[in-house]
Amino acid sequence: MATRTVAKDIITLRGFAAIISEFFEIRYAANNFMTVKKYGLPMLLTEYEGVKSFLANLTTQLSELLEAGKLQRVVLVIMSKATSEVLERWNFNIETNSEVVENGWVT
Repeated sequence: MATRTVAKDIITLRGFAAIISEFFEIRYAANNFMTVKKYGLPMLLTEYEGVKSFLANLTTQLSELLEAGKLQRVVLVIMSKATSEVLERWNFNIETNSEVVENGWVT
């Protein structure tokens, strides 16, 4: 008699927060950037210490808030310093429930 095995892909809430935070470390531009391979794609990461420090602080806070279930939305706006024109706008709507926060896993 054959048995059936069901496998679930499960990541922890902490792991999910790390993935979202890592997304914010990926940047675009021309100079002062190095190319690395992430998710099978070439990405440009800044080498500017001020930006790296700012983003490290931001991603730490994002991870803490995600893991605590305290975020509903994150909006990332990239603007031109010279003209204040919005170059890109990314909206991340976040849905969670108390079970996910309490157990620390996402399926």
